[in-house]
Amino acid sequence: MFRVLTAMTAIALSPACGAAAEPEAKEFTAGGKTLPYRILKPADVEPGKKYPLVLMLHGAGERGKDNKKQLVWFWNEKNPSPMTRPEVAAAKAFVVVPQCPDGKQWVDVPWGKGSYKSPEVSEPLKLALALVDSLVKDLPIDPDRVSVVGMSMGGFGALDAAQRRPDLFAAVVPICGAGDPARAKDIAHVALWAFHGADDNVVPASGSRDIVEAVKKAGGAPKYTEYPKVGHNSWSPAFAEKEFWDWVLAQKRVTEKK
Repeated sequence: MFRVLTAMTAIALSPACGAAAEPEAKEFTAGGKTLPYRILKPADVEPGKKYPLVLMLHGAGERGKDNKKQLVWFWNEKNPSPMTRPEVAAAKAFVVVPQCPDGKQWVDVPWGKGSYKSPEVSEPLKLALALVDSLVKDLPIDPDRVSVVGMSMGGFGALDAAQRRPDLFAAVVPICGAGDPARAKDIAHVALWAFHGADDNVVPASGSRDIVEAVKKAGGAPKYTEYPKVGHNSWSPAFAEKEFWDWVLAQKRVTEKK
């Protein structure tokens, strides 16, 4: 996942399959900084109806500025993707996939050490969170059904985003990522489903195990799926989980108990 990957040709499923068109390429600008992103919109937006929003954070191999490479694991003809599955389109959710620039990270920490102490928010993640705020404001999105899914470098980003904005997210799904266990109490009320490969030699499985145990101790009820004999690519089996999208889109924001 941390090697540079070549973007593959994007493909849209036919209307007969119930999928929406290829995610639209756009740019978000704030504070003089620009973040390219793709957005998948519901095929038919009903007047007065609010829809879920899923923020998807890619891994290190998809960094760049072409506003295409970040889709390699989400939308291409050789890797059947969660974004193109009929059941996702049927759920009528907005899905936004920003692209982190080359040389930057969603979280400025070393991946190989797993759990970390939270640094200052990175510029790309700060922009991604501002993008989500703008989409919730401008589009028919249900503010109680905003979730974040991340893989590898994006798994770090998903947890960091939730720990910085626990008021924003209904669910967080870190795949082969890690978080700051000392801040587990901040997300104890947020639905969490973590995934990891037991034999991951890029991001240690301890990264997921640590945050899951810390959230449990903080009173949360996280889900954790660890795949035996699976290395770094735990996102493929995770995305193939039958309940994956149903679970993500079913979550609703819970107000933190003081």
